[in-house]
Amino acid sequence: MTQPTYDVVAIGNAIVDILAHADDDFIADNGMTKGAMQLIFSPEDADALYAKMGPGQEVSGGSAANTIAGMATLGGKCAFIGQVADDQLGQVFAHDIRASGIRFDTDARAGSPTTGRCLIFVTPDGQRTMNTFLGASHYLPEAALDRALIADAAYLYIEGYLWDPEEPRAAMRAAIEVAKAAGRKVAFTTSAEFVIDRHRADFQALIDGGLIDLIFANEAELMCLTECDDVEAAIAKIAPKVETLVVTLSEKGALAVRGGVRTTVAAEPIDKVVDTTGAGDLFAAGFLYGQTHGVDLETSLKLGAVCAAEIISHVGARPQVDLKALAGPLLG
Repeated sequence: MTQPTYDVVAIGNAIVDILAHADDDFIADNGMTKGAMQLIFSPEDADALYAKMGPGQEVSGGSAANTIAGMATLGGKCAFIGQVADDQLGQVFAHDIRASGIRFDTDARAGSPTTGRCLIFVTPDGQRTMNTFLGASHYLPEAALDRALIADAAYLYIEGYLWDPEEPRAAMRAAIEVAKAAGRKVAFTTSAEFVIDRHRADFQALIDGGLIDLIFANEAELMCLTECDDVEAAIAKIAPKVETLVVTLSEKGALAVRGGVRTTVAAEPIDKVVDTTGAGDLFAAGFLYGQTHGVDLETSLKLGAVCAAEIISHVGARPQVDLKALAGPLLG
């Protein structure tokens, strides 16, 4: 097996986040569940909600794309595969991800629907309520895969959010085959409970089939995946089936299990939680950077915690400071 050129190549939704502040009454009045993510299925509904937003901030997003952006900021060599439309938001997404030093070669898609967008309302307590119109991102075809690129990365990183539509699901299955054939590792983030509820059997089959090496999940997602009502039972059920299981525990920190050995770290202290958007994504960025740069599990978890703490200290899911400088003491 040759030495990989890239640390991680990710496949995920290519979305532009539009963030605005809102109070709890606005969330309730518009039928949202605070702190949750709901899908918007028509561009008309997305436009109607967008019209109600206060002053917004546009930041390229998408779960796996956020992770890759964090890794690039740390100094990782990364690539991203995701579908945008040939429109203004598609240009914003492509510019932002390439400006971060990430390879992004997926051709823009002509015609409708538009590039995906996520309308995010941040309440005064820092909770984010997301309303996502997935648009063009759900039309990623298998033909868009660069198989040589996937085979040339230490990790393939895929997100559960993209599992709903048939086209990208087929693309991700093909990408997994390419990565495994090349002797690379596959990392998977479970994304959200509603995703797991729809695709639990598929996800379990991937895990049972030995196709997933590393899983990222929070406590609720892991219990949902395993249909256990106790997180320890859920850990016991999944950990023996994968090389590495990483579970984020919110303010309690995070843990990893590998080879039957558990490693736990505390959350990084922070003065104020401003916006939790992307916390899990950036935790994965720090952890994956550590794993692709020869550091141990504990240090990788600490890197994840540092990255997550930076993200929740401001609005938006992309780093606003030099993560490499923040992580310097951990990397020597």
